[in-house]
Amino acid sequence: MTFNEGARLDPSQGEDRRGRGSTAGKGRGAKVGLGLGGGIVVLIGALLGINPDLLTALIGDTGNQPAIEASNGSALESCRTGQDANERLDCRILGTANSLNSFWPGYLDQYGVGYSLPKTVIFSGSVSTACGAASSAVGPFYCPGDNNAYFDPDFFAQLETQFGSSGGPLAQEYVVAHEFGHHIQNLTGTIGKAQQGPKGSQSAAVRTELQADCYAGIWMRYASSQPAPGSNQPFLKPLTQNDLNDALSAASSVGDDRIQKAATGRTNPESWTHGSSEQRQKWLYTGYQSTDMAACDTFSVPKV
Repeated sequence: MTFNEGARLDPSQGEDRRGRGSTAGKGRGAKVGLGLGGGIVVLIGALLGINPDLLTALIGDTGNQPAIEASNGSALESCRTGQDANERLDCRILGTANSLNSFWPGYLDQYGVGYSLPKTVIFSGSVSTACGAASSAVGPFYCPGDNNAYFDPDFFAQLETQFGSSGGPLAQEYVVAHEFGHHIQNLTGTIGKAQQGPKGSQSAAVRTELQADCYAGIWMRYASSQPAPGSNQPFLKPLTQNDLNDALSAASSVGDDRIQKAATGRTNPESWTHGSSEQRQKWLYTGYQSTDMAACDTFSVPKV
């Protein structure tokens, strides 16, 4: 979906850490894969989401986390309108976050769930988080320790060139919405289920990722109809079939089976942590069709 050109973006919901790098190894973090207080981030390739083996640490005590410096960069400060979001990827990430932050509070209210705004962090190369230090190779991720969603814009080019996704705007917006889906899971208390039981195509880890996809689908259905704050105009223009195809293409491109096949020439469902291409498309579309959180209860169905 493209943005309405006159939509007003809110740069205060984002933080630009590009060019700063990670402070790991200098008393303010840890190398990728090493423990850090309440959690760690592990190099898992360009998969969306959270490594389920580490969620115990990720959602544990965060009282001893290092302070993360906040510094809004001038690049995001210039993201002011929907036209900027149509022309610049970093502004599109920010604008999508604005839309998600506008949609979810009212939607969750009917379920008695309060909403807190996560910070959307744009970085390059590496970044320090309350969950540890991470490199861009981790791909986009959400850290429950600081309630931040992290994005290196270079990932979106890899999504096309390495994983075969279409390059439409909703393919990129889906990635942001998926990470916000993990934030919703953090608020509703389901995110910790990802570490329960073994890996595999029907595992709790896969069900956690598919639920985040389903939540992304709910947002997609409403994104072009709900007015932006202080406006009678939505952030995004009406969704077209091509837009929907772009989002489904992105979901398919990050399926465990597709990534394993490309990397090793074979698939191993017993090792899956995020779900197959078919599963990810199915649950994204389930959210889009149903618009109901109850329909996104991937943990109660016999087979996902």
